[in-house]
Amino acid sequence: MTVLAERSGGGRVTGKSRTAGWPPHRPRRNSYALFLLPGALAFLAIVVLPFLMNTGVSFTDWQGVGSPKWTGLDNYRRLLEDDAFWESFRHSLAMVVAMAVVPTAIGLVVAAALFDFVAKHFGSKTAAVLRACFYLPQVLPIAVAGIVWSWILAPENGSLNELLKTVGLGSLQQDWLGDPDIALYSVMGVMVWVQIGFPLVVFMAGLQRVDPQLYEAAELDGAGWWQRFWHVTLPQIRPEIYVVMLWCTIAALKVFGAVYVLTKGGPGGATNVPSYFSFQNFFEKTQVGYGSAVATVLTVIILALALVALRLQTRAEDAEEGAR
Repeated sequence: MTVLAERSGGGRVTGKSRTAGWPPHRPRRNSYALFLLPGALAFLAIVVLPFLMNTGVSFTDWQGVGSPKWTGLDNYRRLLEDDAFWESFRHSLAMVVAMAVVPTAIGLVVAAALFDFVAKHFGSKTAAVLRACFYLPQVLPIAVAGIVWSWILAPENGSLNELLKTVGLGSLQQDWLGDPDIALYSVMGVMVWVQIGFPLVVFMAGLQRVDPQLYEAAELDGAGWWQRFWHVTLPQIRPEIYVVMLWCTIAALKVFGAVYVLTKGGPGGATNVPSYFSFQNFFEKTQVGYGSAVATVLTVIILALALVALRLQTRAEDAEEGAR
């Protein structure tokens, strides 16, 4: 506009007016940091700050009211000698099997069957409906699922015991959630049911990017379904397997809702896990400092596990790219 105005006025077009505003303004390379700022502030306020406050409380003796009394590492020394904590941690490892190992294995087989067999013979809509059915427990609130399963596993008039009685297997009736010997296995079974949908959906999404020609070539070579699954499916969706195992293991280590609704850590601590053990010390025993120490140790374990798993995944991906 400056150039046109000067030309219309008969003035001389100068180099300054010719190049004014040129080149156009380029955004700074670090301008994306502005978009990350709200999320970073929320993460700081919701995650980092409470964790630091919890860690500070873990060095005190406090009942939740009054002034905390500094005790240093006493809570952590007590934790190392507390058999109840280590028992709850062993139960947590069992939950890792129920929520990570078993659902991942079942999810792999079912996803491959839906993708490679059901979709081909019965149509993709049938496979989608079955996938939604498997994923339904993930949608249900854990409180609702827990209450329903407590009805199913009730010792008297529970659906499972009534079914066993009806089919002539009344001798197998149990107090599924009240017997210390089988309560943990009952909770593990419920968590397998709850968790299986997540790996299934992730694996079916991963199978979408596998080249169909690999399956066709394997089928032409005479490979059966299991051989195609073992030699084609598993290697191709390895990144998804890493993600599912990491995500489900973290979920298992911090599981709380199912234990709270089904057994409240009982009977006699047979189903207690670190997250619920921390809750008990916080709110039931009002030993806030000790509960904070348990929560801090559990958080550190989860973070360390996540970092190690991500490191191993990165090494595996780098080695695979190097082999190519």
